[in-house]
This record gives sequence, C-alpha cells and structure tokens, in this order.
Amino acid sequence: MISFDLTDRIALVTGASRGIGRAIAETLAGHGAELIVVSRKLESLEPVAAGIREKGGKASAFACNMGNLADIDALFEKIGKDCGRLDILVNNAATNPYFGEMATVDEGAWQKTLDVNLKGPFFMIQKAIALMQAAGRGAVVNVSSVNGIRPAAFQGVYSITKGALITMTQAFAKELAPHGIRVNALLPGFTDTQFSSVLMQNKEIYDMVVAQIPLKRHADPSEMVGAVLYLVSDAASYTTGACITIDGGLLS
Repeated sequence: MISFDLTDRIALVTGASRGIGRAIAETLAGHGAELIVVSRKLESLEPVAAGIREKGGKASAFACNMGNLADIDALFEKIGKDCGRLDILVNNAATNPYFGEMATVDEGAWQKTLDVNLKGPFFMIQKAIALMQAAGRGAVVNVSSVNGIRPAAFQGVYSITKGALITMTQAFAKELAPHGIRVNALLPGFTDTQFSSVLMQNKEIYDMVVAQIPLKRHADPSEMVGAVLYLVSDAASYTTGACITIDGGLLS
C-alpha cells in the first residue's frame, strides 16, 4: 500500500509564513507531521503555527535568517534540545532583491541572493544530517525554480542560485544516500506568490509569461504541495536526486 502518512515525523519548513512554504507546512501537518515553521520574522509565522494547532496538529514557530549562520546554528541547537531528531527538511526560503540586468547588479544584492538561496540551504542540510542520522532516515526537499534550468529575463542572479541549488540537490543526494537520507528538488513555475507579484500585477508582462505556458495560466501555491508530499513520504522511498518540475508545461 502506498502511504503518505507522516504521523510521528518532525518536519522543518523554511520560508513558511506565506505562499508555497505555508502551503507545504499546512499540507504536511494535515498528513500527521509535527511542524517547525521558520521565517525571518516571528510575527508572520505565528498565524501559520496557530492555524495548524487549531486543526489538531502540532506546530512551533522560530525566527531564522537563512543567510545568517549564527541563526541557523541557534535553530538547530533548539531542535536538537527539544526534539532530538528531524525527519523532514524543506528548504523553501529564498530572496530575489534585484530585478534587472546582471551587468548592473551591485555586490550587496548579489551577496544577499547567494547567502539566502545557496548558503542557507547548504548549511541547513549540513546541520540536519546529524539529526536525521539519529532517526535512521531523512528526506530533504530543496525548492528551486524553473529559472534554474531556463533563466528568466532580468532575473539572472536569482536564476544562477536556483541552478546551483539543483546541482547541490544532486550532489547531496549521492553523498547522503548511504545514510538513508534522500534529497530531492521541486522546481515551481509561474506561481502566485509575493516573488511573482511584479509579474502578476503588470498585465502586459503577465500575458507574455502566460502565453509561453501550455496550460495558459499561473499556478496557485497549493498546486506545488502534492509533489513535496510525495517526496517526503514513504511513497518516494526509492526517489533521490530527482528534480520535479511543476510548471504547467513551460519546459516541455
């Protein structure tokens, strides 16, 4: 029997205050997982954790800047002390502070994008390894983007980090497979999130983007969670190093 039951599993989701991250956290909780929701601002996380608890689930919220290693260390010290293990890690947090040509990006925007989109997920996985090994299993999902395969106009730096995140996923998958830890990636397409608000609000740009999508529409964050649920569950016990694209057919 194929099972998506996550009862008794502890899941950590970053960037969980809204959009895809929130949808993932709520879905995993709905399938029995105990959630640790993380974002930069605690006040934006509390409604998410409270909503999960109101539905009978378990959830706690922690503030953590993914570009700050001290924050990551403190987060995992707390998880180790309170939980003693971690079964699921979803690296969803990301940033895109610069929208324009790469020829004019400044070092600050470049560094912030790399810190949050690459350094953060890398050290989150590194810290999670010991806790997952203690449980004898683990599942990591890195939320990349179709931009990691086909860079988007004026999103070059962001696309570079998302492409590197795909490579990071595959490298960790090979390295951690002997330890029972699976590492996969989700590649969302054009989705209604704060990230895409600039595109969503400009009809000319929106129509141009949608015209390239065979399904002729954008996605809702809820349409990303089925793939993540599969990847972190026992249904995907033989799946590692995979990059699942959910893009309405854009890359087909």
